[in-house]
Amino acid sequence: MTEKSKLIWIYLVSILFIAANTYLIVNQKMWGSLLPLLLVILLVYFVALDKIVLLITLLTPLAVNLRDSELGFAVSMPTEPLMFGVLVFFIIKLLYDGRYDFKIIKHPVSILIFLSFFWLLLTSITSELPVVSFKYLLSRLWFVVPFYFFIILMFKNKKTVKQFIWLYTIALVVVVIYTITRHISYGLGEDEGHWVMDPFYNDHTAYGAILAMYLPLMFGFAIDKSNNKSIRIISFSVFAFFILAIILSYSRAAWLSTAIAVVILFLVLLKIKFRWVMAFGVTVLVLFFTFQHQILDRLEKNEQDSSSNFVEHVRSITNISSDASNLERINRWQSALRMFNERPFWGWGPGTYQFLYAPFQRSKEKTIISTNAGDLGNAHSEYIGPLSETGIFGMLIILSIFSYSVYLGLKIYKRCKERELKILTLSVTLGLITYYIHGFLNNFLDSDKASVPVWGFIAVLVAIDIYHCKSVNKTDERSIEAKNENSW
Repeated sequence: MTEKSKLIWIYLVSILFIAANTYLIVNQKMWGSLLPLLLVILLVYFVALDKIVLLITLLTPLAVNLRDSELGFAVSMPTEPLMFGVLVFFIIKLLYDGRYDFKIIKHPVSILIFLSFFWLLLTSITSELPVVSFKYLLSRLWFVVPFYFFIILMFKNKKTVKQFIWLYTIALVVVVIYTITRHISYGLGEDEGHWVMDPFYNDHTAYGAILAMYLPLMFGFAIDKSNNKSIRIISFSVFAFFILAIILSYSRAAWLSTAIAVVILFLVLLKIKFRWVMAFGVTVLVLFFTFQHQILDRLEKNEQDSSSNFVEHVRSITNISSDASNLERINRWQSALRMFNERPFWGWGPGTYQFLYAPFQRSKEKTIISTNAGDLGNAHSEYIGPLSETGIFGMLIILSIFSYSVYLGLKIYKRCKERELKILTLSVTLGLITYYIHGFLNNFLDSDKASVPVWGFIAVLVAIDIYHCKSVNKTDERSIEAKNENSW
C-alpha cells in the first residue's frame, strides 16, 4: 500500500468515525466516544498482554460491581470484562504457539488447580442449576488463568512481582483515603464503618480482608534493606495507614486474622519446632471437644454486641447469643451443612448456595437479618461453602491448595539464602494466611477484589520456587530440609 493510499484510508476511517459518533451524540448515546479507547486496549491485547494484566491489577480495588446491568448478572466493571479478554487471548496464544512452561504445569499447586477445575466441571454438569454453575466456572477461569497461569510467566522478572504488589496497593490507598474521609464525615461510627467503603467494596469484611493481606507486604518492604530509603519510608507509612484503616473497618475477622498472622510470624522467627505447634493444636482440639458443652454455655452468656469501643467489639467476636452478625453466620453454616448432608459427594453445584439455601434454614436459627427467601448471599466460609456446593471432594481440594501454598511459602523461606527473597516470601505467605484464616468466617474468592491478590500471591510463591530460589545445590537443600524437618 502506497503512502497516498494509507493517507486516504486514515481520512476515510476518521470521517466515518466522526459521522457515526456525531449521530450517537445527537441521539444521546455517549458510548461511541469510548471506541478509540477500546481500540487502543484491543491493540495492547495483541502486542503487550502483560500490560493489560498489570492494568487490571491497578483497577481492581477501584472497580465497581454492577448488579442490575443489561448483561443480566453481576459484573465488576471494568475489570471482569478485561479479565475475560485476557483469558481468551491467552488461550488463543497457547493454541497458536503450542507451548507453555512445563515446570509450571507439573508444579503441585498447578496440579491441584487443574484438579479443582476438573471437579468444578463435573459438579457443574450434575448441578441443580447448571446455568449458574457454568457461569461460576467461567468466572473462576477468568480469575485464575490471568492471575496464576499467565502472571507466573511475568514473574520470571522479580521486578514485576513488586510492580504487581504496588499497583494494587496504590489503588487500595486511594480507596482507604476515600473510605476514611467519608467515615469521618459520619463521625467514625461503628454502623457507618460497615458501608462507607461502598461502591468499591461491598462491605467492611471484604475491605478488611484485603487490608490484612497487604499489611505483611508493606511491613516486609519497610524492613527490606535492598529497597532504597524512600521506598522503605513510603512502605512503613502505608503500613501504619493500613493499620488505622483496619481498626476503623470494625472487621473482627480482619483483626483476628491479622493477630494470628503475627503469632505465626513469631513462630517462624523463633524457629519453634513444628511438632510442638502440632501438639499444642491437638491439645486445644481435644480440650475443646472434651469441654464443648461448658465452652458453649460460657459463650452463650456473652451478650456483648458489636460496638464502636475497641475492647467491646473484640469481646463481641465470641457472642453467639445475641450478636446478629455471628448468629447469621451460624445460620448460613448450618444451612450449608444440611445441604451437604443431602448431597455429600457431588454437592448442589458451584455458585448455587445463595439460590438454594432458603429451605434449609430453621426458624429457631434465623436472625433479624435473615430472609425467608434466603437471598442474602453466600455461606460466609471458603470451606463450608464449597462443601455444600461441590461436596467433600471439592472442599478437600480447596483445603489442599491453601495448605500447600502455606507449606510452599515456609519451605522457600527456609531454603533461600537471599534476604530479599526470604522477606518477600514470608510476607506473601503471611498475607495468604490472613486470608485463609478470614476464610473461616467469610468467602470472597468469587469476586475480583480477593481473587486478584490471592491467586496472584500464590503465583508469586510458585514463581519464586521455580525461577528464583536456586541459590542452594541439591546436597545443601537436603541438608537444610533434614535440619528443619520438624520446625517451621
